[in-house]
Amino acid sequence: QPRWSADGRFLYFALEEDRSVQLARVPASGGEVERLTARGQVVREIAIAPGGHVAVLVTNPAQPAEVFALEGKTLRPLSRQNDALMAQLSLGAVADLDVQVPDGTRVGALTVTPPDFRAGKRYPTLLYIHGGPQAQDQHEFEPMAQVFAANGYLVVQANYRGSTGRGYAYSLTLRSDWGHYEVTDLLASIDAVIADGRADPGRLGILGWSYGGMLTNYTIASDTRFKAAASGAGISNMLAGYGTDQYISDYELELGMPWKSIEDYLRVSYPFFHADRIRTPVLFMCGEKDFNVPLINSEQMYQALRSIGVETQLVIYPGEFHGISTPSYLQDRAQRYLDWFGKRLKSP
Repeated sequence: QPRWSADGRFLYFALEEDRSVQLARVPASGGEVERLTARGQVVREIAIAPGGHVAVLVTNPAQPAEVFALEGKTLRPLSRQNDALMAQLSLGAVADLDVQVPDGTRVGALTVTPPDFRAGKRYPTLLYIHGGPQAQDQHEFEPMAQVFAANGYLVVQANYRGSTGRGYAYSLTLRSDWGHYEVTDLLASIDAVIADGRADPGRLGILGWSYGGMLTNYTIASDTRFKAAASGAGISNMLAGYGTDQYISDYELELGMPWKSIEDYLRVSYPFFHADRIRTPVLFMCGEKDFNVPLINSEQMYQALRSIGVETQLVIYPGEFHGISTPSYLQDRAQRYLDWFGKRLKSP
């Protein structure tokens, strides 16, 4: 979101850095990057008035986005749109979790604990995976994670390799190698909260949307520890995606042409072609008109699990595209998540 300063001396922009997004600027003539806001929060929008005043939309784990004026390096609140709502809510505590995977890579994650969290008690745990993969879980108000925490779950959000906020090399790790390092990182994050005593290893769930749905499929095809999964708008058979979705450049640049690189396509499509490895009950969801990751991909995985006798369900939202936007459908999806995981992860 680059924005010129009113006098043309600086270029302002949002800077992603390991779970945070800061407002930063650089001189128009070149030079060092200057960070203008603190870590531990997320700058979502930037506006600069002709007179030089700077306004930003900022959120943190305990506060939905509000408008602030930037005065030097201080944020002065201009809106309090959510104060009345937030005063009624008890939120789960959000904390950083840094995980060392076996090959030495550090993975930055977040955990959200139930509002009534008690040390020494193990909780049913959800691995909640972001999409993209060009994105990051970050220090912002995340409604669905708070809904899960309010219903008694420990939530883990891991910035697996391929995520942004850690530099180009970190994002590039999964080039042509989907469903490999990301799964290692996700499982290491779950291992970490089991080891620290917060997660119940017998009550683990996993879910995500888009690339998060893909990684849900990859992970349950690699490890059977999860008792329930919800895969939204994901794909597991890249041959079905070629020519039917919007990722032709990715397929051809990273995997090649299917008729020349069939082994590479099969390698990154292992949740479908090795669906018999899956033991986890899966709730599949997708928008009827999704042209980003079309419905056929969820239908294929649903049918595969039906055919091998694994418990599964398919929910199609009429008229919806890749991101579900109709309020009643958003409420329906949230309730389906709670019902699906509650039946399989909560104690009787």
